[in-house]
Amino acid sequence: MKLYGIGTCDTCRKAMAALRRAGHDPRLHDVRKTPLGASDLARFHQEFGDRLINRRSATWRGLGTEERAEAPLDLLRRYPVLMKRPLIEDAGKLYLGWDEGVRAALLGP
Repeated sequence: MKLYGIGTCDTCRKAMAALRRAGHDPRLHDVRKTPLGASDLARFHQEFGDRLINRRSATWRGLGTEERAEAPLDLLRRYPVLMKRPLIEDAGKLYLGWDEGVRAALLGP
């Protein structure tokens, strides 16, 4: 299981801890330290579309109108922390965020 996010992100930390308690062995891919490659970005964007961009982040709020209008993949290449977190890959299936649905799918009822 791989968790894409940021080591300092509270939601990523909560997800990692919960997954470990449930017996999973998540590995963190810190997108700030090691940005995603083009193939992963394309694959994630194909799965989630524009939901991949975290429009509630401080980074998004700091962008100008012209930058916000750019293609999502271009923005994510330039600002990896714009990605909604965590993005979890488990046995070939992708999950975005750490909401109730994702928790239920990965941790059980």
